[in-house]
This record gives sequence, C-alpha cells and structure tokens, in this order.
Amino acid sequence: MIKDRSKLHILYMQIRDDQVTRIEELQEFARHSQLNESQFTPLNVFDQPDFSPDYATQFDAVFVGGSSDASVLKPDQYPFVEPAKQLLKHCVDHTIPVFASCFGFQLGVEALGGKVIHDAQNMEMGIYPMQLTSSARDDQLFAGTPKRFLAVSGHKERAFKLPPHTQLLAFTERCPYHAFKVMDKPFYGFQFHPEVDHHDLAARITRYQDRYLEQDGSLQTILDNLHPTPESNRLILKFVDRILLQKR
Repeated sequence: MIKDRSKLHILYMQIRDDQVTRIEELQEFARHSQLNESQFTPLNVFDQPDFSPDYATQFDAVFVGGSSDASVLKPDQYPFVEPAKQLLKHCVDHTIPVFASCFGFQLGVEALGGKVIHDAQNMEMGIYPMQLTSSARDDQLFAGTPKRFLAVSGHKERAFKLPPHTQLLAFTERCPYHAFKVMDKPFYGFQFHPEVDHHDLAARITRYQDRYLEQDGSLQTILDNLHPTPESNRLILKFVDRILLQKR
C-alpha cells in the first residue's frame, strides 16, 4: 500500500558536529523534498555513534547528509563509520529506499564493496556541471533530467571504484563517479549535494572556508560564480514522488 505524502517517515542520518549546520541541513532536505521537518527523525552519529543496522527498518526511507567533520577513511577516529555502513548495507539487503548525499555517498561506496580515496588535487568546491551517463536516461529517478546540469559539490575524497551491482549515473571532469544506483534496489548515492542550492552554498562555504580554501581570494571567486541548481535540487522531490510514492 502506497502511503500518503504526509504519512512518510524518514530516518535522517546526520554527520554534522555543529548545531548551525545541523539545523540548516535538515531545513534543506525538508524544503526540497516538500516534506515537513517533523517527518524526519534525525540520527546524529556524533551524538549517537553506536546503533543497530535494523534501526532503519521502521522508516519509509533513509536520507544521509554530508559532512565537513569526518572521513569514511578513518573509522578508528570516527567510531560511527562502521555502524553507518552496516545500516546502509541493511537497507540494500531489505530494500529500504536510500537517498545518500556526499558523505553518505562515500559511506555507501565503502559499505557495498567499492573504494573511496583521498584526492585533494582534484578537490571540488563550488558549482559544477554534471554529466549524465547513458544509464541515467532510462533511470526512474533521473528520467527527464537534462544530460548536463549544475550542482553543488564540495569534497576532497571521492570514489575510486564503485561497488559491484551498481550503475554509474553522473560524473564531472574532475570526479569520475558522482552518482550511482544499486541495481534493482531503491538506493541512490550522490557525491554532489542535491540538498544544497546556491544560497545554501554561500552560507556554508563562508562558514567552512578555513577547512577547504586557501587564503588567496578563493572564497570570493566561488561567491562570484554562484548559479541556481534547480535540476540537482529537484532530485530530492523526484525521489519522494517517484521512488517512495511511486508516482509516474
């Protein structure tokens, strides 16, 4: 039985250590999904680093956000990395829909048998043109999305190899793996940030500039080159409509 939109209940796995960005990111997912914030149950892994994989079972879907505070490559330093990976694997095994952005994308890659590497030389920070693959044309989520569209991207780590049984859906010149889907499962991962628009990016990068940017005018360059990212942001609503509510 397909639920009414107002009855959807989303587990929102959050990997943010500061209160401002926690609130901001939840608002972004709620805004672009056209769901109420009360429909999201946050699981902030900094506050609760140990949790069972089957915690996801009681929800209609799992959304996973980004992080400027952790690395999937350092599970010894961040004890929530392994439980988070196991929860995402549980979602695949039990066909629980997943929408995983940035850090969530990297968790999914590692959890399902792919590989993430540190690649600061090809860091992306700003708004970039995404290129869809031929597989995206017939994909339920990406159908109707232009072959090239703009999206917010910010990362120093990236996928080096996608997991088996996945389809590559999008890439950029700098980053060969920007979106994937698990075959025959409602699991989507995005290295870019569908939840972040150009206004959100301006606030976020200004707050985090010391973590990512050299003190050489890089911030101003990004701020001077902001553009709307409607096709990227629309993917969240499409996920709710097409994957969760099965609208055509």
